[in-house]
Amino acid sequence: MARIKTLQELFRRYRRPGDIVFAVLFLAFALFLLTQLTGETVWAKRTKWFAQPRFWPAVAVIGMVVFAGLHFIGSLCSERIPGRWREVGFWLTSLEYVFYFLIYVVLVPQIGYLPATLAFTIFLTIRVGEATKVNLAAAVGFSIAVVVIFRAFLQVKIPAGHIYEVLPDGIRAFALTYL
Repeated sequence: MARIKTLQELFRRYRRPGDIVFAVLFLAFALFLLTQLTGETVWAKRTKWFAQPRFWPAVAVIGMVVFAGLHFIGSLCSERIPGRWREVGFWLTSLEYVFYFLIYVVLVPQIGYLPATLAFTIFLTIRVGEATKVNLAAAVGFSIAVVVIFRAFLQVKIPAGHIYEVLPDGIRAFALTYL
């Protein structure tokens, strides 16, 4: 591997073509948060300035705006690298997994926490192309462990599945409590 001699060469070698799109989106989001600051936080009377409910969120959001602006300026000054929209398309493919999670969230109250978690982990294992016997068994083991830890040990109140209503009485009580 060739040695990198200057900081400019380092940035040129590892720069991503979609950087300007990210910079614009990040700056827009930071400016949006800045516009919401006065409506979402308050300035309390007779409170020290560093203890104000608005102070630390304002520091964070103003810092976000400043650094997003600097990033945007840096992106504008940089040379354009072909492939910007191809990279943005690659970013958007990750939204596929958000969609899968939303389906999981909808399924949990319908079919129950354990069946939904089993289906979700097995599906994701297959989807990422790692569907070996060992990995599928690990997905099943992970699902069972998550359900046992959250429902039995931590006693997290997760809605029971409507499908449990058709089970016989003894099994239904167990399923509603632990599955």
